[in-house]
Amino acid sequence: MTPIDLQSALDRIKAVNPERMAEIQARIDRQAKPKGSLGRLEEFARRYVAITGREEVGKKVVLTFAGDHGVVEEGVSAFPKEVTPQMVLNFIEGGAAINALARHAGADVIVVDMGVDYDFQPMDGLLLKKVGRGTANFTRGPAMSREDAIRCLETGIDLAVSCREAGVELVATGDMGIGNTTPSSAIAAVFTGLTAAQVTHRGTGIDDATLAHKIRVIEQGLQVNTPDPGDPVDVLAKVGGFEIGGIAGLVIGCAAMGIPVIVDGFISTAGALIASELHGHVRDYIFAAHQSVEIGHRHMLERIGQRPMLDLDMRLGEGTGGALAMGLVEASLRALREVKTFYEAGVAKGSEK
Repeated sequence: MTPIDLQSALDRIKAVNPERMAEIQARIDRQAKPKGSLGRLEEFARRYVAITGREEVGKKVVLTFAGDHGVVEEGVSAFPKEVTPQMVLNFIEGGAAINALARHAGADVIVVDMGVDYDFQPMDGLLLKKVGRGTANFTRGPAMSREDAIRCLETGIDLAVSCREAGVELVATGDMGIGNTTPSSAIAAVFTGLTAAQVTHRGTGIDDATLAHKIRVIEQGLQVNTPDPGDPVDVLAKVGGFEIGGIAGLVIGCAAMGIPVIVDGFISTAGALIASELHGHVRDYIFAAHQSVEIGHRHMLERIGQRPMLDLDMRLGEGTGGALAMGLVEASLRALREVKTFYEAGVAKGSEK
């Protein structure tokens, strides 16, 4: 399939058929168990099947997007930006948390360099899609140009197209970028209408004084740039990140290609929020992996209209929650396939006893 631009991808997105979901739920309701007793597993199964038309998951992949952030100059993180390329190399070598959990899920991990301030050599498991060597410091002006924001989105869309061509049936998002909770909090504030203090937390584990400073930095960035909540591309350009834009594009592309996408934690949800603001039906294709410890996360999920699948006090990113959530989707489909109906099992329904 040839690459498609942002508008073409948005034009392809359709609502998931509610009648098809109702048909699947009716089948689940005939299974030999009390109605609704598998709770949200029933939701996962009906949504996955309605999106894909399949009852099993084949190839799975976690796409971990990486980028650096100019706002790190303001001292908002407990770690220096040099950690970003170091962790990318650890992902490639298979030694990070995402690698362990993806192996458990039977998923591949692919790292996407969207804007790390480091020159990687070509290597297996790494896609070189660099838009720039880190964003600009958004306390002084836009994080990136509008053209670069669109480039980020279209890179993510192209990756979704590649997933479709490669037969990938379930995608999870991930992120790596020192300082990236700061732009994510800024994005959350813009779209929710909440203050920076209401959506900003400790990220890499900063102390109280640094948290207060981080909030002031975000407030300054919003004041300097005045991002327009009615124009999601403007928000991405002014206070976003290259990896956040790539994630947003991937989510849009998955919706356009009919691929369910599991969105990881706080940073991934900032990307998914941009995607959902660009097209309302994007949310039909999103599975929210987990509830992050970051306080702004629940507000973004509420804006998207998603409930987290897990709540494990996680705040790592990388795609770790996404890898875990893949197992829940597969479990829900196994139950759909293998639980017999009351009739097949020779079990009388409660109303017939």
